[in-house]
Amino acid sequence: MTTAGTPTTPGGTGPLSGVRVLELAGIGPGPFAAMLLADLGADVVRVDRPGARGLAIDPAHDVTNRNKRSVVVDLKAPDGPARVLDLAERADILVEGYRPGVVERLGVGPADCHARNPRLVYGRMTGWGQDGPLAQRAGHDVSYIALTGTLGMIGRPDEPPAVPANLLGDYAGGSLYLVVGVLAALHHARATGTGQVVDAAIVDGTAHLSAMIHGMLSAGAWQDRRSANLLDGGCPYYGTYETADGAYMAVGALEERFYGEFLRLLGLDGLAPAHQDRTRWGELRERVAARFKSRTREEWTALFADSDACVAPVLSLREAPHHPHLAARGTFADHGGLVQPAPAPRFSATPTAIRTGPARPGTGAETVARDWGIPERVNEDPVADGD
Repeated sequence: MTTAGTPTTPGGTGPLSGVRVLELAGIGPGPFAAMLLADLGADVVRVDRPGARGLAIDPAHDVTNRNKRSVVVDLKAPDGPARVLDLAERADILVEGYRPGVVERLGVGPADCHARNPRLVYGRMTGWGQDGPLAQRAGHDVSYIALTGTLGMIGRPDEPPAVPANLLGDYAGGSLYLVVGVLAALHHARATGTGQVVDAAIVDGTAHLSAMIHGMLSAGAWQDRRSANLLDGGCPYYGTYETADGAYMAVGALEERFYGEFLRLLGLDGLAPAHQDRTRWGELRERVAARFKSRTREEWTALFADSDACVAPVLSLREAPHHPHLAARGTFADHGGLVQPAPAPRFSATPTAIRTGPARPGTGAETVARDWGIPERVNEDPVADGD
């Protein structure tokens, strides 16, 4: 685990150095997308609402606000929209996550911003999208992934679908697609001088993530039910097993040579043909489960450590930063005593870094006004202690 350095500039040295991003504060995928852009070196300014607390946690621990600066603007105040438009005029990308139509009513919608800055890339992050029957309905990650068919793929067949935290919808199907979209649109804007609106919907992104599965389904290589397929826990050599100490090991021995190594280290004989014989998968699962229950996670981890059997311990969030491989790569970092994932991916010529801790609401007002050349009216007083 690495220790991050001290910031020296508003933006970083990453590949997006020099790119200005304006984020209208929200929750979930919008802040994470803006964090990713900031990690890549962009100068991200977050517009917070007076008194808002985002995730309802201490702002000092909200990692999604790292590498950003914050100004506080009341968009419902008479001069609120003008303050945001001053920032939008100087930005390359804007990110917002309100329900469709809200920013238009507030006076900071795409048309308002493009009138001031035709090159602006206007990124919109929603669950249902900007149109469609559900566009105006409330929802959360689990609602969105439920309709795409992806939630229904996860879990045991005799139990309710397993909820994968909010990683699949909010962040994989939401934030990452928004980032891809605004960067593609930024490339277009720089080539043509014309910005555009990017409509990133969690339902669209999550459905897109299942492209390979839909291909397999069409080819008859995937059954449309849980835990009945090669990659969804239905296969006994691709899943998890409990150990003697109540912990778990993850197995991914898909290829025949890896499967052979897996059986050899488990000490199981006579099961090589079961790799392709689904009629024997029940027997294989029982024997593998019994073997894993005979030793602790630590013992199995040591046994498989130097093999290509594709077996790994299932670690907790607190354990993961201390794994030797992740520690050696610096996959996690300690910045100001806050352990968090380091920026990803990595770049050979334009390295990224955690430059600052989470931005407290309003604490960047003076420097943003100076660096972005904003009229004095944007310089709100910081919100004391982030409240």
